Amino acid sequence: MPHRSAAHGLDTNSDRRELIRELSDILSGAGLVTKPQAMRPYVKGYRFGEGPALAVAIPSRLVELWRVVNACVRHDVAMIVQAANTGLTGGSTPHGEDYGRPVVVISTLKLDMIHLLGGGAQVVCHAGATLYRLEAKLAPLGRDPHSVIGSSCIGASIVGGVCNNSGGSLIQRGPAFTQYALYARIDADGTVRLVNHLGIDLGDTPEEILERLERGAFSDDCLPEPGRAASDPHYARWVRDVDAPSPARYNADPRRLHEASGCAGKVVVFAVRLDTFPKAQDSRVFYVGTNAPAELTELRRVMLTELTDLPVSAEYMHRGAFDIADRYGKDSFLAIRMLGTKRLPALFRAKDRLARFGERLGLSPGFEERLLQGIGRWLPDHLPKRLRQWRDAYAHHLMIRCAGTTVDEARRLLESIFPTATGDWFACDAAEAEAAFLHRFVAAGAAIRYRAVHSDTVADIVALDIALRRDDRNWFETLPPEIEKTIIDRLYYGHFFCHVFHQDYLIGKEYDPVAVEHAMWKQLDARGAEYPAEHNVGHLYPAKPALADFYRSLDPGNRLNPGIGQASKRPFYASAEAGEP
Repeated sequence: MPHRSAAHGLDTNSDRRELIRELSDILSGAGLVTKPQAMRPYVKGYRFGEGPALAVAIPSRLVELWRVVNACVRHDVAMIVQAANTGLTGGSTPHGEDYGRPVVVISTLKLDMIHLLGGGAQVVCHAGATLYRLEAKLAPLGRDPHSVIGSSCIGASIVGGVCNNSGGSLIQRGPAFTQYALYARIDADGTVRLVNHLGIDLGDTPEEILERLERGAFSDDCLPEPGRAASDPHYARWVRDVDAPSPARYNADPRRLHEASGCAGKVVVFAVRLDTFPKAQDSRVFYVGTNAPAELTELRRVMLTELTDLPVSAEYMHRGAFDIADRYGKDSFLAIRMLGTKRLPALFRAKDRLARFGERLGLSPGFEERLLQGIGRWLPDHLPKRLRQWRDAYAHHLMIRCAGTTVDEARRLLESIFPTATGDWFACDAAEAEAAFLHRFVAAGAAIRYRAVHSDTVADIVALDIALRRDDRNWFETLPPEIEKTIIDRLYYGHFFCHVFHQDYLIGKEYDPVAVEHAMWKQLDARGAEYPAEHNVGHLYPAKPALADFYRSLDPGNRLNPGIGQASKRPFYASAEAGEP
């Protein structure tokens, strides 16, 4: 069946019914969702973005995904391929209604298979495989995936991390990156081509390749190919260069844009091949507090340049983020600690069902957040005594995890610096270490809870995800009065040694959050910062020219994730006003 003109799309109800019938024939079981209420979890972003969709397709086999993509191309609909929908910038859901044709969301979460290669030294992960699933599969082997903190706790997908060049907290590993992928790209004329760059012989035709991959019908000792990488091999050296006038990592870094890596959904990724890493042994967490940002600056520079091996991670929190996470993240903290990561995706789905129930009752948005906040007030104190003591004494908090021989090296270094008049440190016991990092994790969700609870005074969250220059000593920002007056409260936290920060601002009702954010961008530009650092441009940020060109080269017809990076959502990137490219 030839594909329609991209300007045509599904212009009639009969066209739409024809596509729905075709998708229903392709998908097994309850793989097609068309009712608006049932589509809600797929069309509303975790923090930002929402829009209508014609349908949500949920393939349970790789070959079904291939057939769904081909059907959508034939009918000239826009496609958004979505995994866990844990992004913060709206890049995995529809955004508005101005696409010029219907949108089909394709959820890959049922495509969650993982194959081990070389005894687990590498893995091949299908489109919907999650980090927590990979962590569990590698644990008996004493190995870790690329990322072991943060959104893995809420079920973020592995492929989503690669497509967004997500960074994570592990200092030695840098952004998620691979040059090995199996993906479909759509040429300008509507031809769908399957590209097998996994370095594994799987056959010749698309359906043969996909079926063999799903069955695991290949050797598990496939050797890496010379000159191709399944992780960033240079990041450890890169992050140590503390005098470089550029950031260590950010989404649009041209060095890390390669096919699936950094594609932001502009190709359809079926699987990626990635390195795994030996699990850190004999680790210890050191908790540093200070009232002088310059002390953390010098500590970062010394540890990155003088330690024989890099620390595992170094997570920063300001006292303001500590307090908001304490007050609005307690229930999340306790749920993660009591239930672990495996059950959390189910809990998030239950929370979404609660939100939909509130909508049907006519309750105001955020009902579920306010209910959980009320429950959280009755829960027991969740933070160890020493963390609270450090909170009262110090404004700036840094958690440094070291392993192996680096533990003693770091301890001696800390002893040579602290205590000072403005700072001190302690070595955490196991319970304190777990609590410190978990408290840091729940900060992002706490900002969302704050907005829901205080919707009468908060207009919205401005969530900045920034990478500062490696040589920037003045990392703690000072805002001009005209911006400062718009902010009710704020959270500063981030991956300190990588100089990547998450800065969330609760903006007052009387101000325009978009205008405030754009004013903040000018401040960041003047500092030589890059943004976003690891959560992708989504629909919040304009893609810079090199990134926009990369997207266009992958998807010349603008059929996949249209509008990403604030580009046109129209076919072939046409102007909505002029109707022309």
